[in-house]
Parts: sequence; structure tokens; C-alpha cells
Amino acid sequence: MKKTLIRNYAKLIARVGGNIRPGQRVVVTAQIESAPFVTILAEECYRLGAADVAVEWQCQPLEKLASRFETVRELGMVTPWEEAKLADRAENLPVTIKLLSADPDGMKGADREKLTLAAMAKSAITKPYTDRMTNHYQWCVAAVPSVGWAKKLFPKERAGTAVEHLWELILAACRADGKDPLTDWMWHNRSLHEKCSRINALHLVSLEYRSANGTDLRVGLIENARFIAGKKTTAEGAPFNPNIPTEECFTTPKRGEAEGIVYAVKPLSYGGELIENFWLRFEGGRAVACGAEKNAALLEKILGMDEGASYLGEAALVPYDSPINRTGILFYNTLFDENACCHLALGKGYSNTIEHFERYERSDFLEMGVNDSSVHVDFMIGSEDLEITGVTKTGERIRVFENGTWSPALR
Repeated sequence: MKKTLIRNYAKLIARVGGNIRPGQRVVVTAQIESAPFVTILAEECYRLGAADVAVEWQCQPLEKLASRFETVRELGMVTPWEEAKLADRAENLPVTIKLLSADPDGMKGADREKLTLAAMAKSAITKPYTDRMTNHYQWCVAAVPSVGWAKKLFPKERAGTAVEHLWELILAACRADGKDPLTDWMWHNRSLHEKCSRINALHLVSLEYRSANGTDLRVGLIENARFIAGKKTTAEGAPFNPNIPTEECFTTPKRGEAEGIVYAVKPLSYGGELIENFWLRFEGGRAVACGAEKNAALLEKILGMDEGASYLGEAALVPYDSPINRTGILFYNTLFDENACCHLALGKGYSNTIEHFERYERSDFLEMGVNDSSVHVDFMIGSEDLEITGVTKTGERIRVFENGTWSPALR
């Protein structure tokens, strides 16, 4: 892979993704295999004036070992120094960049029961700090190839060739393979925002999803929530792009207003394991039943993570003919697969979809119907024949999607 393309990708993450400003601290989370790229990214952060770039390394094999030998109590422990670090970040709000590269099957065989209980224990301590940071800090999630991930996509290729191919896919999906990615993203953000403006002008109160695979679901929307996309701003007005890549226009559905059944069209990669060919049935907004051909038990554990995990936190519109879906590649990575087609998310809702969100407190969002949870798990539902009908306050029915993509009125 050309060094200039890699350097431009790092610039894109630092400048457009995190939008680092002089004097800001930066925290990067990455797998140890990504060290060469992290070094390039750190240099770009410093060139933008970052006061400090701290890196928190992750290692799947070590995480798997820990799940085998440590007790639930040890796995779920948040030490005083770790809590002090969280308190410092909640106070000083560093720019946070997360680089995904984990092997989709890297935690296969780990003690999932133990890991789930440990995650629930940790969340009880960490969530109050992350809640304080919500809407007040800049963050970005992007991806870097790893051998395990690349070999999952290209099992017949040699490791080096597979990684090279994955780099090509990532850069193309992230609009980072052209001569001027920064300008390309300026226009991409503008296009996404214009699409959201057309949807928001309809003043929808619910969405109805139907597909030949059995999906038949109605999702209620919050009255003063809006569809948003691409570039976001903090409550203080600092712009950033939280996802690179992104093709979605999304909103936060109203807690308690989801009825029907929905079928996933792509596997869900969660915690280093895959859940495949699954469905969820909702009553009163809550997922009351589910099934899967592979890893149904893991799906049930997600739904039981906390009281809000079985409710919806996001409804996202992505045309089936999106650039990522047109590659014909299943990435086994939610950041990319969710931008291939329409998706929903279980768990925590986004409060920044609420109009004038900066004026409200957390309790206000809960009262409006924004779901709260320690998890946010996206799953893909966008089939080639998916139809989505929007319903207005007056009962008018407007076709939003047909044949898996935008209706003519919204193109």
C-alpha cells in the first residue's frame, strides 16, 4: 500500500474524524498489531497541535486468556486508578479515536457467560463517567487491517496479500483513496445533510419496515428527534465525524414503540464472535423473543445486559446500493457492514438527534423516550426488496424506501 494513501487516511481521521484542535489531549485505542499506523496517526495529531497522544493497547489473545483464567470478579474489577482516569477524562474531555482491527472470530471459545457478567459489573462503575462525557467530546471510530480480520475475508490468500486487499477496501469505503480525501469528505457530509433535511421536512412519527424475508415492523419516532448524518457537533459547537466510513441517515426511535418482527440480513460480529441468521420480535418496544442459527445464546446475553438492552436505540437509513454494499464484500465488522444497508440498534439511543440537544439534561432525554443502556449494538436489516413507509402526525403515509433504496421523492 502506498505510504501517501496511508498518510492521507491518518490525516482524514485526525482532521475530519476527531477534528483535533491545538492544546487538546488525544486518546487512541487500538490493537497492538496496528502499532505502525498508530505511530503515523499520532504524528498527524501532533501536527494539528495535540498536547498529548496517549495510546491504550488491546490484544485479543490476552483478552481470551483472561476470560479463561480470571474470575468474574477479577474480570469485572475497575481499579481505583482506572476510575481516576475515567474521572479525569470526564473532566477534561480528550478527543477519543478508536481503531478497529480485531479478528471477527478472535474470541471464539472464550467463556462468554463470564465475560458478560464482568461487562455488566464494569458498566455499573464506568457508565456514570461516560454519561457525563456524552455530547461534550469529539470522537471517531475508524479501522485498520489485521491479519486475522484480513484472512477472514480472504481465506485463500497469503497473509500479506490479504492485508493489502483489506487496506484497499478500507480506503475505498472511507473515501480515502483519492487525491484529496479532505475535500471529498466535505462534499460527502454536505450530501448527507441535504438528504436528512428532506427526510426531516416530512415530520414523520413512525416507520414501517416490510420485506419478503418476513420483516414486518413498526418503529415509533420521537416528535422532536431529527435524522442526522455525517459531521456532528458537541454541545459546545465543536464539529467532528464520529464514523469513518459513514453512509447513514439515522435517528433515535421512541422507547416503548416497536411492534413486530425483524430479520437480520448480515451476521453480527460482537465481542469477537459471530451471530448469524437471527431475528427479533418486539412487543411494547421490547425484544421479547429472538432466535439465531448460530450463537443464539450470545444474542440472548446481549438482550439481557441491562434493562435497556432489549429496546431500540437507533433507526438508520442506508440504501442497499450504497458504495460499501456494491463491493459485494461482507466485512464482518459493524462499522462497515452497518453502512452497507439499513440497520437498527439495540440499547443506548443518541440524544444528539434531539433538536437543540445542548439545552437538555439527561433526565429530559429519558422523558422524551431516548433509550438508555450500557450497550449499543447495530444489526443490519436492509434487504434488496425492503420497503419503508413513513407515517406523519396526520396519518399520511409516505414511501421512504422501495426496493431497498430511497424512493424517487427522496433521491
